[in-house]
Amino acid sequence: MRLTAFLSMAAKAALPKDYRYGTNRPWTVAAKRLNPPGKKRRKVFVEPIAHEDWSVLRGDTVEILAGKDKGKQGKVIQVFRHRNWVILEGLNTHFRYIGKTGDYRGTYIASEAPILLSDIALVDPTDRKPTQVEWRFTEEGEKVRVSVRTGRIVPKPVVERRDGIVPQQWKDGPKDTSPEDTLDKTYVPSLKTLEEEVMEKLSIQENRRPQTSYWY
Repeated sequence: MRLTAFLSMAAKAALPKDYRYGTNRPWTVAAKRLNPPGKKRRKVFVEPIAHEDWSVLRGDTVEILAGKDKGKQGKVIQVFRHRNWVILEGLNTHFRYIGKTGDYRGTYIASEAPILLSDIALVDPTDRKPTQVEWRFTEEGEKVRVSVRTGRIVPKPVVERRDGIVPQQWKDGPKDTSPEDTLDKTYVPSLKTLEEEVMEKLSIQENRRPQTSYWY
């Protein structure tokens, strides 16, 4: 077994078989509140979808096929593969109060509820209509999503990182290190100590040599 595979297995959280996944990450307080130790919950059956067959990505534009927002299009902001859920920005919302106390009714907010993957369809960018997609390979060997209805390629969304940077649109500035400088080999191995290298750079002559030391 490769070391990377072993480390990835060790990094996964050990969850019980009857653990019910939700919109919160398993190690958060909200998820632990919904899955307390020893509590038995009804099993939720989820249609298995292989990782390589998952066609909806964060940042995609999709159309809702069923529900109160049927026919509306929105942007995918979250994906939950354990439950075949997606959350669309500003759609399928429900309203609730948070921060309720004895003499304060709380703040009335709107939050997006998850939608099943079977209730949405990707939007073809050529005509802005919903379509089914399938994975294919181009002549260059790149794996792309192709619209079944039009045969056009549905490009993968451009998503910015948490720091606000979009890697595909990044342009190097004057203080950025170029790839050529990064790959340039400038280190020359030597048996000299750091002090001896500094003295050689500064043209300092030193005839004394440190006494040999042995480590046991």
